[in-house]
Amino acid sequence: MPKAILSVHDKTGIVDFARRLAGLGWELLASGGTARILTQNQIPVIEVAEYTGSPEILGGRVKTLHPAVHGGLLARATEADRQELLNLGWDWIDLVAVNLYPFEETIARSNVSFEDAIENIDIGGVTLIRAAAKNHARVTLICDPGDYSTVLSALEKGAVPADMRKALAVKGFALTSRYDQLIASYLAEQESLTLTGYRIQKLRYGENPHQSAELFAYEPGVGPLGAKVLQGKELSYNNLLDLDAAWRGVVSFERPSIVIVKHLSPCGMASADTLAEAYQLALASDPVSAFGGIIAANRKMDGETALFIKDLFVECVIAPGFEPAALDILAKKKNVRLLDMPAIKIEPDFEIRSICRGFLKQSVDFGDPAGMVWNVVSERQPTEAEWKALQFAWKACQHVKSNSIVFAQGEATVGIGGGQPNRVDCVRIAVQRAGERAKGAVMASDAFFPFPDSIEAAAEAGITAVAHPGGSMRDAEVVAAANRANMAMVLTGVRHFRH
Repeated sequence: MPKAILSVHDKTGIVDFARRLAGLGWELLASGGTARILTQNQIPVIEVAEYTGSPEILGGRVKTLHPAVHGGLLARATEADRQELLNLGWDWIDLVAVNLYPFEETIARSNVSFEDAIENIDIGGVTLIRAAAKNHARVTLICDPGDYSTVLSALEKGAVPADMRKALAVKGFALTSRYDQLIASYLAEQESLTLTGYRIQKLRYGENPHQSAELFAYEPGVGPLGAKVLQGKELSYNNLLDLDAAWRGVVSFERPSIVIVKHLSPCGMASADTLAEAYQLALASDPVSAFGGIIAANRKMDGETALFIKDLFVECVIAPGFEPAALDILAKKKNVRLLDMPAIKIEPDFEIRSICRGFLKQSVDFGDPAGMVWNVVSERQPTEAEWKALQFAWKACQHVKSNSIVFAQGEATVGIGGGQPNRVDCVRIAVQRAGERAKGAVMASDAFFPFPDSIEAAAEAGITAVAHPGGSMRDAEVVAAANRANMAMVLTGVRHFRH
């Protein structure tokens, strides 16, 4: 009869898991509170203390640390190892379900004491994980309740396959590595950061053909950006950067939206009642730059939108799903990469960039903080149409490289300028891209205007309203320039640089 040992702090799903294991003919061992909850639910279980003949000691600090347990886990699948265990009155243990004391959650509490933190350093659980992971050739480790159903499905078909046991072992070692790093950082009273990346693929080259490159992910076995690649050529280094920029942009909009990116710069962004309408508006923003770009959608890609996309040369399309009609249409563009994203969100909530001899870490800019209030500082109030366009332009400019300038009509960009060392040049680029469409459009800037020249250039092009953070020493001159042009001006009070 196969044996499993269950020792979990987080009891989520453990009762159902244990019941189904018992139903498959497994003998269950469990420690402390885990044994109690199984007994309360009429699931046959042997307490670890009974199995080892050694009681829990030191107020529960020592429960599973016993040769009967770890011998059973570490014994190889040989008759000699098993006979040695049997001579001692023990046997193989074939599966471990374990999770750890919540050390990270404990030290995150503002009033946590040093003693509480120390008591939440798990010893027995970490040892169970390492023993089971080391011997994954025979033993199945589950250190995440989310894996219960996967393992049960495999057992119901006969056995847990070797590649699944190995993947679960990798997950276990990654968990204990991070757990130990948190403890070390806490005790050292100095924050540290250890990054674990799993190589997803070796790329053909980096930004340029003479540079080597690889793609890593924070979790093993996931696709690029966590997506499933449905078709197309192998993704390049530059594709991946553009896909990330496009996805970050499109998920910030709530209505059906399209973002088109080329060389890390958005060249068209739009929201509309349908995805197809949004695509046409986004493409119209800068159809020349969109050629060979990346298209991101925040809705499932539909057939109508795909019909429009098929007429444009694009590198990649990324969306939270593709309807069958869209797949049929885009399948004719065999080289186009299609990425099916699992969710409308950005993970993780921090980002890291390398610098010489180190790296920078910051939280992701998810937009304006709660409670932000816009202040009208011009003599003229924005019209209802201008308010709507300003709100869209302000959100759009957050995804353009600083210095960022966005012209918008309604919920669509008509001119984008960014990435220049001075703001007025970005305004001039946006004017050039917009042409006649600048007349009656609004403008958003990711940071304040240091001089009135940008306002004067925008007014001459036909811009009627502007939103920017404010805070310049010459704010009064900037407002005066807006008033002379009868422009409405709103201060947002928040900056959104993207270097």
